[in-house]
Amino acid sequence: MNITFCCTNTDPEPWLAGLRAALPQAKIELWQTGASPADYAVVWAPPQQFFDEQPQLKTVFAIGAGVDALLKLRLPASASFVRLDDAGMAVQMAEYVCHAVIRHFRELDVYAADISQGRWTVHPPRNRADFPIGIMGLGVLGQRVAQALTHFEFPVNGWSRTAKAIEGIRGFHGDEQRDDFLAASRILVNLLPLTVDTQGIMNRNTLSRLQPGGYVINVARGAHLVDEDLLALLDSGHLAGATLDVFRTEPLPLDHPFWRHPNITITPHTSARTLRETSIAQIAGKLMALQRGEFVAGLVDVGRGY
Repeated sequence: MNITFCCTNTDPEPWLAGLRAALPQAKIELWQTGASPADYAVVWAPPQQFFDEQPQLKTVFAIGAGVDALLKLRLPASASFVRLDDAGMAVQMAEYVCHAVIRHFRELDVYAADISQGRWTVHPPRNRADFPIGIMGLGVLGQRVAQALTHFEFPVNGWSRTAKAIEGIRGFHGDEQRDDFLAASRILVNLLPLTVDTQGIMNRNTLSRLQPGGYVINVARGAHLVDEDLLALLDSGHLAGATLDVFRTEPLPLDHPFWRHPNITITPHTSARTLRETSIAQIAGKLMALQRGEFVAGLVDVGRGY
Protein backbone atom coordinates (compact mmCIF):
# COMPACT_ATOMS: atom_id res chain seq x y z
CA MET A 1 0.00 0.00 0.00
CA ASN A 2 1.65 3.21 -1.20
CA ILE A 3 0.41 6.54 0.14
CA THR A 4 1.55 10.00 -0.94
CA PHE A 5 1.10 13.16 1.14
CA CYS A 6 0.63 16.54 -0.53
CA CYS A 7 -0.71 19.31 1.72
CA THR A 8 0.17 22.88 0.81
CA ASN A 9 1.20 25.24 3.63
CA THR A 10 1.28 22.35 6.11
CA ASP A 11 4.26 21.07 8.09
CA PRO A 12 4.41 17.51 6.69
CA GLU A 13 6.60 15.81 9.32
CA PRO A 14 3.99 15.46 12.12
CA TRP A 15 1.47 14.18 9.59
CA LEU A 16 3.88 11.70 8.07
CA ALA A 17 4.91 10.43 11.50
CA GLY A 18 1.30 10.06 12.60
CA LEU A 19 0.22 8.30 9.41
CA ARG A 20 3.18 5.90 9.59
CA ALA A 21 2.32 5.04 13.19
CA ALA A 22 -1.34 4.46 12.31
CA LEU A 23 -0.57 2.50 9.12
CA PRO A 24 2.72 0.65 9.78
CA GLN A 25 2.10 -1.71 6.86
CA ALA A 26 2.01 1.15 4.34
CA LYS A 27 4.75 3.03 2.52
CA ILE A 28 4.02 6.71 3.12
CA GLU A 29 6.06 9.42 1.40
CA LEU A 30 5.93 13.18 0.93
CA TRP A 31 5.02 13.96 -2.68
CA GLN A 32 7.68 15.58 -4.82
CA THR A 33 7.83 16.15 -8.55
CA GLY A 34 8.59 12.85 -10.26
CA ALA A 35 7.59 10.70 -7.28
CA SER A 36 6.69 7.06 -7.88
CA PRO A 37 3.01 6.18 -8.38
CA ALA A 38 0.90 5.82 -5.24
CA ASP A 39 -2.34 3.99 -4.50
CA TYR A 40 -3.76 6.56 -2.09
CA ALA A 41 -3.21 10.25 -1.37
CA VAL A 42 -3.73 12.58 1.58
CA VAL A 43 -4.07 16.14 0.29
CA TRP A 44 -4.93 19.75 0.99
CA ALA A 45 -4.80 22.37 -1.78
CA PRO A 46 -2.53 20.25 -4.04
CA PRO A 47 -1.27 21.76 -7.31
CA GLN A 48 -2.63 20.53 -10.63
CA GLN A 49 0.77 18.96 -11.29
CA PHE A 50 0.15 16.52 -8.44
CA PHE A 51 -2.86 14.96 -10.14
CA ASP A 52 -1.25 15.17 -13.59
CA GLU A 53 1.61 13.00 -12.27
CA GLN A 54 -0.60 10.64 -10.24
CA PRO A 55 -3.44 9.60 -12.61
CA GLN A 56 -3.53 6.06 -11.18
CA LEU A 57 -4.70 7.06 -7.69
CA LYS A 58 -7.50 4.92 -6.28
CA THR A 59 -8.68 7.17 -3.45
CA VAL A 60 -7.82 10.70 -2.35
CA PHE A 61 -8.41 11.81 1.25
CA ALA A 62 -8.89 15.56 1.80
CA ILE A 63 -7.95 16.83 5.28
CA GLY A 64 -10.95 19.12 5.54
CA ALA A 65 -14.73 19.16 5.49
CA GLY A 66 -14.97 21.15 2.24
CA VAL A 67 -13.65 20.02 -1.14
CA ASP A 68 -14.68 22.95 -3.35
CA ALA A 69 -11.08 24.00 -4.08
CA LEU A 70 -10.10 20.42 -4.89
CA LEU A 71 -12.95 19.99 -7.36
CA LYS A 72 -11.76 22.97 -9.41
CA LEU A 73 -8.78 20.87 -10.59
CA ARG A 74 -8.62 18.26 -13.35
CA LEU A 75 -8.98 15.07 -11.35
CA PRO A 76 -8.19 11.43 -12.15
CA ALA A 77 -11.34 9.87 -13.56
CA SER A 78 -10.78 6.57 -11.74
CA ALA A 79 -10.17 8.04 -8.27
CA SER A 80 -12.73 8.40 -5.49
CA PHE A 81 -12.53 11.32 -3.08
CA VAL A 82 -13.19 11.22 0.66
CA ARG A 83 -13.51 14.23 2.97
CA LEU A 84 -13.33 14.40 6.73
CA ASP A 85 -16.84 14.22 8.15
CA ASP A 86 -15.99 15.57 11.61
CA ALA A 87 -12.45 14.97 12.94
CA GLY A 88 -13.06 17.29 15.87
CA MET A 89 -14.44 20.14 13.75
CA ALA A 90 -18.12 19.76 14.68
CA VAL A 91 -17.70 20.65 18.35
CA GLN A 92 -15.47 23.61 17.43
CA MET A 93 -18.09 24.86 14.97
CA ALA A 94 -20.82 24.51 17.58
CA GLU A 95 -18.71 26.49 20.08
CA TYR A 96 -18.08 29.27 17.58
CA VAL A 97 -21.65 29.64 16.36
CA CYS A 98 -23.17 29.46 19.85
CA HIS A 99 -20.73 32.15 20.99
CA ALA A 100 -21.63 34.39 18.04
CA VAL A 101 -25.37 33.90 18.58
CA ILE A 102 -25.24 34.53 22.33
CA ARG A 103 -22.93 37.53 21.91
CA HIS A 104 -25.50 39.12 19.60
CA PHE A 105 -28.61 38.04 21.51
CA ARG A 106 -27.30 39.15 24.91
CA GLU A 107 -25.89 42.36 23.35
CA LEU A 108 -22.47 41.61 24.78
CA ASP A 109 -20.88 43.54 21.91
CA VAL A 110 -22.96 46.58 22.90
CA TYR A 111 -21.94 46.23 26.55
CA ALA A 112 -18.27 45.95 25.53
CA ALA A 113 -18.54 49.16 23.51
CA ASP A 114 -20.26 50.94 26.41
CA ILE A 115 -17.67 49.80 28.93
CA SER A 116 -14.81 50.89 26.66
CA GLN A 117 -16.31 54.41 26.85
CA GLY A 118 -16.82 54.28 30.62
CA ARG A 119 -20.60 53.94 30.35
CA TRP A 120 -22.48 51.78 32.89
CA THR A 121 -25.66 50.81 31.05
CA VAL A 122 -28.20 48.03 31.46
CA HIS A 123 -30.37 46.89 28.55
CA PRO A 124 -33.75 45.18 28.96
CA PRO A 125 -33.69 41.39 28.46
CA ARG A 126 -34.67 40.00 25.10
CA ASN A 127 -37.08 37.16 24.39
CA ARG A 128 -35.53 34.06 22.77
CA ALA A 129 -38.75 33.43 20.87
CA ASP A 130 -38.08 36.68 18.99
CA PHE A 131 -34.73 35.36 17.68
CA PRO A 132 -35.41 32.20 15.66
CA ILE A 133 -32.20 30.81 14.18
CA GLY A 134 -31.96 29.37 10.67
CA ILE A 135 -29.20 26.87 9.83
CA MET A 136 -28.47 26.58 6.09
CA GLY A 137 -26.86 23.20 5.52
CA LEU A 138 -27.59 20.17 7.69
CA GLY A 139 -24.57 17.96 7.16
CA VAL A 140 -22.48 16.67 10.07
CA LEU A 141 -21.42 20.17 11.11
CA GLY A 142 -24.80 21.78 10.56
CA GLN A 143 -26.64 19.17 12.59
CA ARG A 144 -24.20 19.52 15.49
CA VAL A 145 -24.60 23.31 15.47
CA ALA A 146 -28.39 23.11 15.28
CA GLN A 147 -28.62 20.66 18.17
CA ALA A 148 -26.23 22.75 20.29
CA LEU A 149 -28.39 25.84 19.82
CA THR A 150 -31.52 24.04 21.00
CA HIS A 151 -29.90 23.66 24.43
CA PHE A 152 -30.16 27.44 24.80
CA GLU A 153 -33.90 27.21 24.04
CA PHE A 154 -33.83 29.21 20.81
CA PRO A 155 -36.30 28.24 18.09
CA VAL A 156 -34.12 26.56 15.44
CA ASN A 157 -34.97 26.09 11.76
CA GLY A 158 -32.95 24.00 9.35
CA TRP A 159 -32.77 24.10 5.54
CA SER A 160 -31.18 21.44 3.35
CA ARG A 161 -31.28 20.19 -0.23
CA THR A 162 -33.40 17.17 0.75
CA ALA A 163 -35.74 16.64 3.71
CA LYS A 164 -34.11 15.77 7.05
CA ALA A 165 -35.85 14.97 10.33
CA ILE A 166 -33.85 16.22 13.33
CA GLU A 167 -35.35 16.29 16.80
CA GLY A 168 -36.08 19.81 18.00
CA ILE A 169 -35.43 21.37 14.56
CA ARG A 170 -38.13 22.74 12.26
CA GLY A 171 -37.14 21.41 8.86
CA PHE A 172 -37.32 23.06 5.43
CA HIS A 173 -35.90 21.66 2.21
CA GLY A 174 -35.47 22.38 -1.45
CA ASP A 175 -35.73 25.59 -3.42
CA GLU A 176 -39.49 25.68 -2.97
CA GLN A 177 -39.17 26.02 0.83
CA ARG A 178 -36.14 28.31 1.02
CA ASP A 179 -38.08 31.59 1.14
CA ASP A 180 -40.30 30.26 3.93
CA PHE A 181 -37.20 29.18 5.84
CA LEU A 182 -35.64 32.63 5.54
CA ALA A 183 -38.86 34.40 6.54
CA ALA A 184 -39.06 32.19 9.65
CA SER A 185 -35.51 33.12 10.73
CA ARG A 186 -33.95 36.21 12.30
CA ILE A 187 -30.41 34.86 12.73
CA LEU A 188 -28.97 33.05 9.70
CA VAL A 189 -26.06 30.61 10.01
CA ASN A 190 -24.47 29.39 6.78
CA LEU A 191 -22.94 25.90 6.78
CA LEU A 192 -23.58 24.94 3.16
CA PRO A 193 -20.98 23.31 0.92
CA LEU A 194 -19.76 25.61 -1.85
CA THR A 195 -21.10 24.46 -5.22
CA VAL A 196 -22.21 26.06 -8.47
CA ASP A 197 -25.72 26.21 -7.02
CA THR A 198 -24.77 27.76 -3.67
CA GLN A 199 -22.22 30.35 -4.80
CA GLY A 200 -23.55 33.80 -3.94
CA ILE A 201 -26.59 32.32 -2.18
CA MET A 202 -26.44 35.00 0.53
CA ASN A 203 -27.36 38.02 -1.55
CA ARG A 204 -29.71 41.00 -1.39
CA ASN A 205 -32.70 38.89 -2.42
CA THR A 206 -32.21 36.12 0.14
CA LEU A 207 -30.89 38.18 3.06
CA SER A 208 -33.71 40.73 2.72
CA ARG A 209 -36.17 37.90 3.40
CA LEU A 210 -34.84 37.48 6.93
CA GLN A 211 -36.91 39.01 9.69
CA PRO A 212 -36.14 42.71 10.38
CA GLY A 213 -33.08 43.17 12.55
CA GLY A 214 -31.58 40.00 11.10
CA TYR A 215 -28.08 38.78 11.90
CA VAL A 216 -25.78 36.78 9.61
CA ILE A 217 -23.12 34.25 10.62
CA ASN A 218 -20.98 32.80 7.80
CA VAL A 219 -18.67 29.91 8.70
CA ALA A 220 -18.76 28.02 5.39
CA ARG A 221 -17.08 29.77 2.43
CA GLY A 222 -16.60 33.41 1.54
CA ALA A 223 -17.99 32.90 -1.96
CA HIS A 224 -21.42 32.13 -0.51
CA LEU A 225 -21.80 35.80 0.39
CA VAL A 226 -22.20 38.81 -1.89
CA ASP A 227 -20.20 41.33 0.14
CA GLU A 228 -21.79 44.46 -1.33
CA ASP A 229 -25.32 43.18 -0.66
CA LEU A 230 -24.53 42.47 2.99
CA LEU A 231 -23.11 45.97 3.45
CA ALA A 232 -26.14 47.58 1.79
CA LEU A 233 -28.59 45.70 4.03
CA LEU A 234 -26.58 46.59 7.14
CA ASP A 235 -26.53 50.25 6.18
CA SER A 236 -30.26 50.22 5.45
CA GLY A 237 -30.97 48.86 8.92
CA HIS A 238 -32.68 45.65 7.74
CA LEU A 239 -29.74 43.64 9.13
CA ALA A 240 -28.39 44.38 12.59
CA GLY A 241 -24.97 42.83 12.12
CA ALA A 242 -22.83 39.91 11.03
CA THR A 243 -20.09 37.58 12.24
CA LEU A 244 -17.88 36.43 9.36
CA ASP A 245 -15.13 33.82 9.55
CA VAL A 246 -14.61 33.20 5.81
CA PHE A 247 -14.01 35.55 2.90
CA ARG A 248 -13.70 35.57 -0.87
CA THR A 249 -10.04 36.57 -0.55
CA GLU A 250 -8.02 35.31 2.42
CA PRO A 251 -6.32 36.94 4.21
CA LEU A 252 -8.97 39.64 3.99
CA PRO A 253 -7.42 42.65 2.20
CA LEU A 254 -6.73 45.55 4.57
CA ASP A 255 -8.74 47.95 2.41
CA HIS A 256 -11.89 45.80 2.57
CA PRO A 257 -14.82 47.63 4.25
CA PHE A 258 -15.55 44.63 6.51
CA TRP A 259 -12.58 45.66 8.65
CA ARG A 260 -14.11 49.04 9.47
CA HIS A 261 -17.84 48.34 9.65
CA PRO A 262 -19.03 48.79 13.26
CA ASN A 263 -21.61 45.99 13.02
CA ILE A 264 -19.37 43.31 11.51
CA THR A 265 -17.19 40.98 13.57
CA ILE A 266 -14.49 39.15 11.62
CA THR A 267 -12.23 36.23 12.54
CA PRO A 268 -9.43 34.72 10.41
CA HIS A 269 -11.04 31.46 9.17
CA THR A 270 -10.65 29.86 12.57
CA SER A 271 -14.17 28.66 13.47
CA ALA A 272 -13.18 24.98 13.10
CA ARG A 273 -9.60 23.84 12.56
CA THR A 274 -8.44 20.44 11.37
CA LEU A 275 -7.15 18.44 14.35
CA ARG A 276 -4.20 16.37 13.18
CA GLU A 277 -4.39 13.34 15.49
CA THR A 278 -8.14 12.95 15.11
CA SER A 279 -7.89 13.38 11.34
CA ILE A 280 -5.13 10.78 11.02
CA ALA A 281 -7.17 8.25 13.00
CA GLN A 282 -10.18 8.89 10.77
CA ILE A 283 -8.17 8.62 7.55
CA ALA A 284 -6.51 5.38 8.69
CA GLY A 285 -9.85 3.88 9.68
CA LYS A 286 -11.47 4.79 6.39
CA LEU A 287 -8.54 3.54 4.36
CA MET A 288 -8.61 0.14 6.09
CA ALA A 289 -12.38 -0.03 5.60
CA LEU A 290 -11.93 0.61 1.87
CA GLN A 291 -9.30 -2.14 1.77
CA ARG A 292 -11.91 -4.51 3.20
CA GLY A 293 -14.45 -3.39 0.61
CA GLU A 294 -16.65 -1.60 3.16
CA PHE A 295 -18.61 1.64 2.81
CA VAL A 296 -17.03 4.79 4.26
CA ALA A 297 -18.69 8.06 5.26
CA GLY A 298 -17.60 11.28 3.58
CA LEU A 299 -17.43 9.91 0.05
CA VAL A 300 -17.65 12.92 -2.28
CA ASP A 301 -20.20 13.07 -5.08
CA VAL A 302 -18.07 14.96 -7.62
CA GLY A 303 -21.11 15.86 -9.72
CA ARG A 304 -22.90 17.38 -6.74
CA GLY A 305 -19.78 19.10 -5.41
CA TYR A 306 -19.71 17.65 -1.87
